[in-house]
Amino acid sequence: MKYRKEFDSIGSIKVPNNKYWGASTQRSKKYFDIGDFLVRPILIKSIAIIKKAAAKVHLKEKQLSPKISKAIIASSNEVIAGKLDNHFPLKVWQTGSGTQTNMNVNEVISNRAIEILGGKKGSKKPVHPNDHVNKSQSTNDVFPTAMHIAIAMETKNKLLPSLVLLNKELKKKMTIFKSIVKVGRTHLQDATPLSLGQEFSGYQSQIEDCIKRINEALKEIYYLAQGGTAVGTGINSKKNFDKKVVNEITKITNLPFKPTKNKFAALAAHDEIVNFSGTLNTTAVSLMKIANDIRFLGSGPRAGYGELILPANEPGSSIMPGKVNPTQSEAVTMVCVKVIGNHNGITMAGSHGHFELNVFKPLIAHNILQSINLLADSIKNFSLYCIKGLKADKIKIKEYLDNSLMLVTALAPHIGYDNCAKIAKSALKNKTTLKHEAIKSKLIKEKDYDKIVDPKKMIYPA
Repeated sequence: MKYRKEFDSIGSIKVPNNKYWGASTQRSKKYFDIGDFLVRPILIKSIAIIKKAAAKVHLKEKQLSPKISKAIIASSNEVIAGKLDNHFPLKVWQTGSGTQTNMNVNEVISNRAIEILGGKKGSKKPVHPNDHVNKSQSTNDVFPTAMHIAIAMETKNKLLPSLVLLNKELKKKMTIFKSIVKVGRTHLQDATPLSLGQEFSGYQSQIEDCIKRINEALKEIYYLAQGGTAVGTGINSKKNFDKKVVNEITKITNLPFKPTKNKFAALAAHDEIVNFSGTLNTTAVSLMKIANDIRFLGSGPRAGYGELILPANEPGSSIMPGKVNPTQSEAVTMVCVKVIGNHNGITMAGSHGHFELNVFKPLIAHNILQSINLLADSIKNFSLYCIKGLKADKIKIKEYLDNSLMLVTALAPHIGYDNCAKIAKSALKNKTTLKHEAIKSKLIKEKDYDKIVDPKKMIYPA
């Protein structure tokens, strides 16, 4: 492999000649070789969006020459399009401000712009990574801005569409299952009846509320730190640069970004992201309940609840022929646990903003973007490969319903709670039906029993 020499404030270092990164990135590769996770491409893309936006402002304001500005814009476009993905080798675990990643983007854009202009990579002429690409910026405002951009784009493009799909499929099941009356369960014990459609309406309502919470929390994410530079004062930027650069970011992304209300808070704390992560945490909690219910209701087929027939997507066992497992539910619940764990990490990281800068930014970015992506992918799969293909075992459901002792609840207003309890206990002890024991008690006539104890009438108020 051929190398070139690049220079930074520390000195010279060899850089692979076929790579666009520079000295700062090369040093970071050595000193922060921690773990397996690379900085997410969407975060790199978001930083490139900021560089493009800044260059456009500097072009309009005549703070950079048209030649340099346009080269930076062209290079940034290549990064945004993913054409230079293999030039971003840095791991998540680095300086807490994300300086190495910001410099990685600065260097790649700079060297590619130099190349576009016919210059030599590593020369920093005519495009300098700090003086030109990073002009009017600091990592301290670039990185949190990129975090917000990435969160907003991934949420709008991936997470919300997946949740909308799940909501749609659950609504379909509500309609299909509307007339199927089944045994309710509380404390894992038999309870009064409800329809399978009503049960699924609870799931659908949870998801609908999750969508509302995420959209509401997203409003705070649209506020950007850009323009705060080092500590929030805006040093080394021009007046109104913040408004102008955010306006350009809005045009590029087609999302309603605005300058943050207070740049000191935006650099030193990430309460908006902690709050947003909280909505993902709640979504994970909702999904955990829904996925667990579905796999429990689909358990069996002969020794479990067996009320739902789950889609058979793949063989369930390497040793037990014909076995079908609730694999999609299991995948979702694992994702839920990960998202809940990620939120705990984000919460701790958010609480450690010291003075004018929170230095847990790469961790926060990694966790929140991982949660968004895991939820988006698992919810989409769960919708398409589980919920969509779910069927009700009407025979099994009717069997449970006919044998339910809690149907006796309908008699309570007529013969009293204590008498109903005696009838239920007698039926359980004697292994008889409720009807048999009720008639035997002489507390109610058969015709009245048949009229009152009708499961279809028990799923709504009288």
